[in-house]
Amino acid sequence: MGPLYAAGFTTAFGAHGIAANLGGFSTDAVTSLLVLGGLLALYDGAEVLLKPVFGTLADKIGARPVLLGGLVAFAAASAVYTVANSPGWLWAARLGQGAAASAFSPSASALVARLNPAAKHGRAFGSYGFYKSIGYTLGPLLGGVLVWAGGLRLLFTVLTVLGTAVAVWAALAVPVVPPLPKARQTVLDLARRLADPAFLAPTAALAAATAGLSVGVGFLPVSGRTAGLGTVATGAAVSVLAACAALVQPRTGRALDDGRLTTRSGLAVGMLITAVGLACAMLPGLTGVLLGAALIGTGTGLITPLGFAALAATTPAERLGQTMGAAELGRELGDAGGPLLVAAIAASTTLAHGYAALAVLLAAGAVLPLAHRRIAATAPETER
Repeated sequence: MGPLYAAGFTTAFGAHGIAANLGGFSTDAVTSLLVLGGLLALYDGAEVLLKPVFGTLADKIGARPVLLGGLVAFAAASAVYTVANSPGWLWAARLGQGAAASAFSPSASALVARLNPAAKHGRAFGSYGFYKSIGYTLGPLLGGVLVWAGGLRLLFTVLTVLGTAVAVWAALAVPVVPPLPKARQTVLDLARRLADPAFLAPTAALAAATAGLSVGVGFLPVSGRTAGLGTVATGAAVSVLAACAALVQPRTGRALDDGRLTTRSGLAVGMLITAVGLACAMLPGLTGVLLGAALIGTGTGLITPLGFAALAATTPAERLGQTMGAAELGRELGDAGGPLLVAAIAASTTLAHGYAALAVLLAAGAVLPLAHRRIAATAPETER
């Protein structure tokens, strides 16, 4: 499991480490906002398009080859800018990193499910999420130190070494998990499976968690600056968010495996806590920023391992790669949609209204399914 956790760390560290420092203060930093936006969108766009594709490929040829190929490709893409060190090759490197992460990220999730019995899925996905959260936390911080010391080129060099080391470790330690035989699947069969509530509910919760996380990371520093807080205070708030998410995930996984928590109740509670965190972010000053960060991190930490464990429990083993790839697509849409929604509302009103809008959506997403099930359970038999 170690190399799989390291792969999760790599994709998170690589994504946030570079994204947070592209517009830094080094000599090779990006100075145009248009170019910066394009480079950020390039990585996410590659993931949106390719994660379902590589997830399906993992089911066809096995998740291990796709994992290893993605890690090697990530190292090679990082090496492109390390060697070339020119603006044009930065675009190629960023596109290659996004495509490579699209391969090894869903493959790692599928292997986490395949290499652990169902009774330990909560612990396994909790630990996997923990290491990804560490990558999200260290990416901007350690990436900033590296860019300060040697520019973007040094950061890409470290990512080259990291991708290579994890690929070698995975090749030595991750066992061969052959693809399972599966019945022929039509496009209609796939559509039905992806439209099933057993897939939609966890995926929607994962998308909501990612939306809340992205909004917290992106906009809580803005709220802090508006309240007159310095960069140290706002940076500490983002670190609190990431730390809470990292600490909660393993504990949530253990509670699920021990029967102290169910996926249905846990996902609902996680979305409600995230919604309350967004509401707290509307409070002025340091109190609102810190409360918002802690609750958003706690809520997303609850949702992430439960969502993936629920998907693994309801997906045939031979289709795990496809399901994880489609679920990752949902997370990417939440990652983009949450900040866009808050920014659009904040542009015409205030940032507090943007927080409120997303909080209402998350609270409704938690409460409405529970209310619907309660009504269905109490309906007369003739109405069912």
